[in-house]
Amino acid sequence: MKETQRRSDVVIRFAGDSGDGMQLTGDRFTSATASFGNDLSTLPDFPAEIRAPAGTLPGVSAFQIHFADHDIMTPGDAPDVLVAMNPAALKANIDDLSANGTVIVNTDEFTKRAVQKVGYEANPLEDGSLEKFSVHEIPLTSLTVGALESFDVTKKEAERAKNMFALGLLSWLYSRPVDQTRDFLTEKFGRKPEILAANLAALEAGWSFGETTEAFEVQYEVGKAALPAGVYRNITGNLALSYGLVAAAQRTGLGMFLGTYPITPASDILHELSRHKRFGITTFQAEDEIAGIGAALGAAYGGSIGVTTTSGPGLALKSETLGLATALELPLLVIDVQRGGPSTGLPTKTEQSDLLQAMFGRNGEAPVPIVAPQSPGDCFYAAIEAIRIATQYRTPVLLLSDGYLANGAEPWRIPDVESLPDLTVSFTTEPNDTDAKGEPVFHPFLRDPETLARPWAIPGTPGLEHRIGGIEKADVTGAISYDPDNHDYMVRTRQAKVDGIAHTIEPLSVDDPSGEADVLVLGWGSTYGPIAAACRKIRDSGLQVAQAHLRHLNPFPANTGEVLRQYRRVIIPEMNLGQLALLIRGKYLIDARAFNQVRGLPFRSEELVEVIRSEMLGESTTRFESLTEESLA
Repeated sequence: MKETQRRSDVVIRFAGDSGDGMQLTGDRFTSATASFGNDLSTLPDFPAEIRAPAGTLPGVSAFQIHFADHDIMTPGDAPDVLVAMNPAALKANIDDLSANGTVIVNTDEFTKRAVQKVGYEANPLEDGSLEKFSVHEIPLTSLTVGALESFDVTKKEAERAKNMFALGLLSWLYSRPVDQTRDFLTEKFGRKPEILAANLAALEAGWSFGETTEAFEVQYEVGKAALPAGVYRNITGNLALSYGLVAAAQRTGLGMFLGTYPITPASDILHELSRHKRFGITTFQAEDEIAGIGAALGAAYGGSIGVTTTSGPGLALKSETLGLATALELPLLVIDVQRGGPSTGLPTKTEQSDLLQAMFGRNGEAPVPIVAPQSPGDCFYAAIEAIRIATQYRTPVLLLSDGYLANGAEPWRIPDVESLPDLTVSFTTEPNDTDAKGEPVFHPFLRDPETLARPWAIPGTPGLEHRIGGIEKADVTGAISYDPDNHDYMVRTRQAKVDGIAHTIEPLSVDDPSGEADVLVLGWGSTYGPIAAACRKIRDSGLQVAQAHLRHLNPFPANTGEVLRQYRRVIIPEMNLGQLALLIRGKYLIDARAFNQVRGLPFRSEELVEVIRSEMLGESTTRFESLTEESLA
């Protein structure tokens, strides 16, 4: 019987070729971990190419999972364990491994040619370069092929199952259940009994190898986390967004129409929503981005919830129709799952660089509310909030997710449907005014005095005929108008409508346990986890720091300026070159310090600790990016 050691948390990274099944392996390990009851956070990382060249650095695919017996905020700064399926995976990831970390390498792939292919001068398993790590050299491929000799599968098919062998080994090493993986494989390969049997055998062989080999003297155990009571499931940001859209459609009582064009990393939303026709969801894969948003806007005009999904390049193409939706004042949701740019940029990497495009990326004064979720699970609630604003205020809304949230996963407590807000929509069905003769008449821009929303009338309703189009409308009547004063009034009214949303959103709350902090770290979107983890570490060291996070970026919560002015210094970490900092400085005249990175990866909490601590202690640092003209000279 091997010794079992308790660990409070572990970070594991699986890495190999894009064809080695690392994403599947990580996903299965994550599902087992979620069912076990740990808190967890994941970071998938994969090439943009569908099949990158095998054995090369650009072709490396990785999946990192951080799981713990307590509440955690990030997928971990550095892996404790690296599973490297080939030399490229080792070279691409070894520098990230924590001190004294564990490396499990597939020695079958460390041929002279494969080692040289990625730039190693000598085999790293033989030259002493890995001495500071605990290295386990295991011939994963040949062990898998040997375990499957009696099965009616080709050698190539047997080799493909090596990821299941690795999954079985890691599941044993960290006491993970494998029942869910068995069920998954049964469903996936049920019509191919030999392939199913081979993968199940590889999984069992990996588990048995861990139990019997002398390479591993210790098995590890990470206890369940004390999460709030409820029913949980593992969920990614894109899946949570999809479920939020379905829930919002149900709570409005309306049908939902998704008009979209596939683009990484937003395409999963289309794939998921296409499965939910029974909930009144209609999906349309258009020929391009412009057609996608055009169809969604047409659906909104017809009385449905119009939704379109995209990423940064697609948002640029949608800008004209988004401006039209602003002028028509129709409810439309545009979801932008941000990625590295500009242009095609880094399709599978994350970034927060579309905020200014979301704010100003249209001709004319075309204000659009902006909502940003802070975690994968929060994408569910952000989608509902965005639909609330769109339908209540008759306005297009932009929801800014990003690749880190879209593909990352965490435990999500399934909400009670009755606890979700009532979003019931009432259409205008009768004339809403009288003309000069006292006759009933429908005026499409006669506004609600509280929300400034115009009526929403389904086309074809008798007596409610009205025109739409891109030319400016006359106030109240909706007739075409070139009158200068009317245009000024309509522009200001549309802005006032968006500004008024601030009265219906939660005030900006501050996490300041001691009430004595004089430095505030302000963030938005997916920076929430790294910022929160960094602030937690700083407080544990005896210093006091406050944290606030913005969900609504247009308009800002009504108390934002009041909150910011309470602190000596405001620090804004962003995965861009200071876009929120620019907005905060311009609106509130606050000397916000911007800490920026655009590496395609989320922040590490330790680097934020260093930056925040240096600012709190008044130490000289060059880590901040100044937004002044002098710094650009």
